[in-house]
Formats: sequence, structure tokens, C-alpha cells
Amino acid sequence: MFVNRSMTKKVITVTPGTDLFEAKDLMAKHHFRHLPVCREDGLLFGIVTDRDLRSALPREFSKASAHPDTTKAQADVTALKIGDIMTTDLIKVSPMDTIQDALLLIQRSNVGALPVVDDQNRLEGIISVRDLLRAFINVLGIGEPGALICVLVEEKVGQLKKIVDAVTEEGVSFGSVLVARYWDEKKRAVFCYLLTVNVRPIKKKLADLGFTILDPMEWYMDQLPKPD
Repeated sequence: MFVNRSMTKKVITVTPGTDLFEAKDLMAKHHFRHLPVCREDGLLFGIVTDRDLRSALPREFSKASAHPDTTKAQADVTALKIGDIMTTDLIKVSPMDTIQDALLLIQRSNVGALPVVDDQNRLEGIISVRDLLRAFINVLGIGEPGALICVLVEEKVGQLKKIVDAVTEEGVSFGSVLVARYWDEKKRAVFCYLLTVNVRPIKKKLADLGFTILDPMEWYMDQLPKPD
């Protein structure tokens, strides 16, 4: 799945000359945490986050929804513009990157959203953690009633087919299937989201075939082998 199918296309933007209180009001009104900063020609120039605004605004102004009265301290804050606090060293994606690419970038960069730009650096959208969650919920089919089972298999050809055959013989449909690494490098954990709540017969059938059934709630990433 590509980014352009999951990104938010109607993006509220600001310019480097936007003042901080206006940007803060826009975030509050539209429930955003990120505002791309674009020049008048539409080219992406930077990004500002709610954290940037909280850091820049004195505590007494942090909850203000309008411009404060004019005092020297307040005037100093009002004089600040988005261009003074925005991030310009941007991590971006293109519309034809995959949502997997975007997810890895967000995880490695510890950011909450990525601007989506074309080859000329023109903003086409923004993809956030919320957008990615919505996309993966759709991909995994977990919006429908069902249950998750986890099957431990040996890493060899034909294992997944045996699981699929066993499940379909019971007249049950798959919402999704994910294959994950396991701490034993010769094995894999297969997560099947099945569109039924009665998985007991399927678990028994898979166990009779020699598979080990794991509790999905007890499987966690710390069990994985650490990278060299």
C-alpha cells in the first residue's frame, strides 16, 4: 500500500511569517499536532509541532487562545514567528513510498508525522501515526469481529499452506496472516486473525497436526534475537 492512499491530503499549512498564537489556534481548532510550513510558491520549508510551540511560549501564555495584552514580555513573544522555531531539517516521504517505509521512518526518527512531497518538494499531504494505524487496521482486517491465534512453525516451505488448509477446512475465513521472527532462528511465529470467535476447534486441529499454539498475549518483541 502506498503513502498516497493513506495520507491526509487536505493539509492546513502556515508560512514562516505566521505568528505563534495563530499557529497554536489552528492546531487547537483542527486537532492537529503538526503544521507544515510552506512558502508562498507552495514549496515545503519546514514543520512546526505542538511541542515546538509549548517550548517557545512562556507558561503563562501556553493556554492562551488569543493574543495577550501588550507588555514588553508579551511583545517579545508576539514578535516571534514560525520561521524562528520551525524545524527545517526534515524527514520526508514521497507519495509512492509504501506505508511500511513511512512506519519505519517514523519509528527510527521518533517523530509523529511525515510531510509527503513530490519531486519538486511541493507538499502533497502529511502522513501521521494515526493515518498509519488506520491503514494497518484496514490491511489486517481487524475491524471485523474475530480472534487472533499464534502458531509456532518451523522455517521451511509448506508450513503456512498446512495452516491455511486446516483453517479453511473448518469453513473459517482469514482476516489476515502475519509471519514474525521468533527467538529461535529456525522457527517463525504465524499470527492468524480469523473471522470467528470460536477458535478452539481450529487450535485443536493445528495441535493434532504437530504445531505448537502460542498465546498471542505472551509473545513480545523482547523474545527476538538481538541484532549484532
